[in-house]
Amino acid sequence: MFSPVYISDMNCVTPLGLDLQDNWIAILKEDTGIDVHTVGCFENIYTAKIKDLPTVRTDLTYLERMLYLTLEPMVRSKPLGAKTGFILSTTKGNIEFLSEGKSEEAQLHKLAFKMSSLFGFITRPIVVSHACVSGVLAVSVAKRLIQTGQFDEVFVLAGDKVSEFVLSGFNAFQAMSAKPCKPFDSGRDGVTLGEAAGAILVTKSPEHALVEIVGEGAINDANHISGPSRTGEGLYRSISSALNEAGIDASAIDFISAHGTATPYNDEMEAIAFDRLGMNDIPLNSLKGYYGHTLGASGLLELIISILSLRHNKLIPTKGFVSRGTSKDVNIITQKMDVPLTYILKTASGFGGSNAAAILKKVNG
Repeated sequence: MFSPVYISDMNCVTPLGLDLQDNWIAILKEDTGIDVHTVGCFENIYTAKIKDLPTVRTDLTYLERMLYLTLEPMVRSKPLGAKTGFILSTTKGNIEFLSEGKSEEAQLHKLAFKMSSLFGFITRPIVVSHACVSGVLAVSVAKRLIQTGQFDEVFVLAGDKVSEFVLSGFNAFQAMSAKPCKPFDSGRDGVTLGEAAGAILVTKSPEHALVEIVGEGAINDANHISGPSRTGEGLYRSISSALNEAGIDASAIDFISAHGTATPYNDEMEAIAFDRLGMNDIPLNSLKGYYGHTLGASGLLELIISILSLRHNKLIPTKGFVSRGTSKDVNIITQKMDVPLTYILKTASGFGGSNAAAILKKVNG
């Protein structure tokens, strides 16, 4: 039997704010970071970009500044020893180096080592890059590293930026919406891309714990390079694995933070998976209408906001949703509600058939 693992600290830098508190205030006001921007050859396109990102250091790229501003307050006065791990979660990293002919510098391990060195981590950094499940999967990896005794605590740092490269890729798949995204809605027609960074501290110590990570799972559905399983098999099995580890029934979950990209296939697949698990009535939201799809940061960022929801016993509505657009009925949250919350489920799905799920339980409050 493994010992409990907790999350005791967190922070984020997003288009809605440069720290955790500002983000929560903006979410409660139902603000959105999505606006019209020009990115490279893409003119007047809806994306969620950070405005007025502080320079902090001149030797850092834009993405590195996002990551630095997110993690620095958490490690400022904390000793980093041989039992402190560091995981970087990202899908593209410093992708702009490719256009500058610096392919070596674009490699993800280079970014991980640079950030690790900046903060003074002693241990070798770990990179988790697995499409859009990267953030949730990184939490699972951190938990397992602690449970097997390799670390006492692990900082998980996630981030991705909006770039012409990423926009070109999603545009090639015809997966981008011309308007702000509408998760699970009957009129949804694609993603809105965004940028953000998020960080959490995963630890074996219950002191100052916000939540316990009671269950997690990650299953690849092996369906298609970009299209999810039509039966939701991978997500169904990921959630089932998390529920089994947590030792609870699906009915114990108080709300679901879904991936909810607003593409026709993703939202349909998720609804089918939730239906197969008998989770139709559990309140569910997607945060993509606030932040856009932040790629490798999305799972971790949405986990952070969901922890705030859990701690404040408050359900956050799905921005952009008006009417049901999936074949299976799911209980989309449409207005803020104050309700007692104990267990939350965070899901993520991505290209290559990847799926991940994590179940968190509120502690110390």
